[in-house]
Formats: sequence, C-alpha cells, structure tokens
Amino acid sequence: MSKMVASGIVKRYGEKEVLHGIDLELEQGKIYGLIGRNGAGKTTLLSILSSQNPATEGSVSVEFISACDGDQENRKRKDCTAKNSVAKDRTAKDSVAKNSAAKNGASGVKNDLQPAVVREPVWENPKALSHLCFSRELNTMVGNSANTMKVKEYLKIASLFLPHWDQKMADRLVAEFGLDTKKKISKLSKGMLSMVTIVVALASGAEFTFLDEPVAGLDVVAREKFYHLLLEEFAETGRTFVVSTHIIEEAADIFEEVIFLDEGKILLKENLEELLERAWCVSGREDEVDRATAGYTQHHVERLGRSKSVTILAPKLGDAEKNERAERLTDADTVEERGQAGGAPGFARGGADVTVQKVSLQKLFVALCGEEH
Repeated sequence: MSKMVASGIVKRYGEKEVLHGIDLELEQGKIYGLIGRNGAGKTTLLSILSSQNPATEGSVSVEFISACDGDQENRKRKDCTAKNSVAKDRTAKDSVAKNSAAKNGASGVKNDLQPAVVREPVWENPKALSHLCFSRELNTMVGNSANTMKVKEYLKIASLFLPHWDQKMADRLVAEFGLDTKKKISKLSKGMLSMVTIVVALASGAEFTFLDEPVAGLDVVAREKFYHLLLEEFAETGRTFVVSTHIIEEAADIFEEVIFLDEGKILLKENLEELLERAWCVSGREDEVDRATAGYTQHHVERLGRSKSVTILAPKLGDAEKNERAERLTDADTVEERGQAGGAPGFARGGADVTVQKVSLQKLFVALCGEEH
C-alpha cells in the first residue's frame, strides 16, 4: 500500500454539517498528529477514514501496488492472475534472457510485469479494511447497562476482526501496562481503558492505524511508555499512524507531520519541522511590532500598555529558498550568525524595541485555532 486518499469528505448529522469538503492524503510510513479543538471533527474524520462511519459526500480509498502491468487503476485481479500464469509458462530460455537483460539494463526487452497502482475504496471493502484499524476509547456502558465484557474477551474479538493481529505483541503490551485481562470493561479506570485501546492499535498490525486520544487518563510514566512503544513499532514496521491528541507539546516529538483541523476544515497539513521554522512570536513596542511584521497576518494579538505581542506564520519556502538558507547556515561561524541566517525574512531582529522568538507547536495551534472566527 502506498497511501490513503480522502476526497471531498462532507459529513452532516441532520442539518448540522461537521466536516466541510475535506481533501487529505496520508502517505505510508509516517506518524501524523491530528490536532483540533473539541468539536472540530477529529473523531468523525477518523471514523470516516476507517469506514466506521459513512461520509455524506466524498470518498476514501487506499492505493495498493499490484504486480500487474498497465496504468489502469481498476484492473481486476483475474487479469493479474492470467498475466502471472502466462509468465510462469514461458520457457526457461526466455526467462533467463529476460532476467539477464533486466540486470544488464538492456533496452530491447520489455518486462510485462510492471508494478501498477490499484485504488480500492474503503467502504464495505474487506480488502482495504484489512489494512485499517481505528482504536478509539472504550465505552463502559452498553445502552443503559454496564459493559460486562472482560478485557480478554474484547482482545479476542479484536484479534478475529484484525487479520494482521500480533498476539505476541498483545501479550507483551498487556504485561508492560500491567492490565488485568479478567476485569470487566465497566470496572476499568480511564487510564486502563486507554491502555486497552493502545494494545489493540499496536497489536493490530494494520498498515494505517488511527488512535483517538490514546493517552487520555494515562499518568506521565505510562504516556512516556506509550510514545516509546509507538516509535519502536514504527521503526520496525514502517506502519502509518495518525494520533489525535490534546497533549500537543508532549506528543510533538513523535510527529513527522501535523494536521490542524479547525471547525471541520483542514487548516494546514505540513512537515512539523518546516512548519515551526516559519512560526514566530514578535513582541515589543506596538508601533515597532507593526513595522516589523508589515505584510504578515498577525495572530493571537496581545496588548499590555504600549507593548504588543503577535504570532506570525511566514510563507512556505520554495526549494531554491531552502537551498539558499541551508548554504547560509553552513557558512555561518557563530551562533548569532546562524540565528540570523535561519531567521524569518523581513523581520526586524534584535534591538531594544522588538523581540523575535520561535513558537512551539502548542503556541502556534492556539494562535491559529484558538480565536473565535
């Protein structure tokens, strides 16, 4: 599988629209952070991506690499089987010749079995669903009654529905978190409920795994253990993880890309390091701050007397600009020079009236999504 593609996702509950035309691509082999305020639509989006909730409009699909040749995305598997059968019936001489030509880079021989990308919708599609897992918070109630299912029973059911389930990992995680699998779900603490969802997510073996607030209720030691386990699994398997969380600063170290979801829309999706490279807090005397940030949108404006503080998100750098800045950083000899070389263009740096500082992911999120629209 190469990526997941969501196109024009709209979700309505009655007359209320909670997701507004979302387009999103998730590449294989990354850890994404999904960040948004309460009610922004994070859980709804994850449930649609994992086919647990139908979209009102739009589609979600995953892309597979097929052994068949050709450029048609909807080539049926029987075509692939037929081609493979023909290939197997080739004489040994032809096979050797083809392999030799391929190894030597010969241009006169055509390989019929070129990889092709096949796109599969996720809705009610077992082939696609076998690669997906959405591990969400357990409910201690079933209707008006307590959820009397035991943890071991819940994990057993999960193993039946998740074809790539890793029982050894599940057993290991249960031991690491000290879970009592004989306990009923209704008797679990909030932290233990989170531990169960983490076990399911990591042991699922799913290529695309979504976790909704996985550390809610966990103490700091358990949270650190989860981050370590997640990174360990990612390094070993290259699976794609999407983690929705409100504990932004603590989780930021594990994210390669972040997605800001604001009022049912994707505000931004970007490499975390590059995003923070263009995020700045400018503070000082109000007129000097306005002069230094002229031409930029000011976010999260705070005033105290004659002083003012604003957050600025500079435009993305093009490839040429990135290369130029890298050269400036390489040539810089001192810390001060490196700071100036990597600084946001157009900002007045230093001086008694204006201070320019980097912004954390949490501060940037508050600046961009924390204000009423």
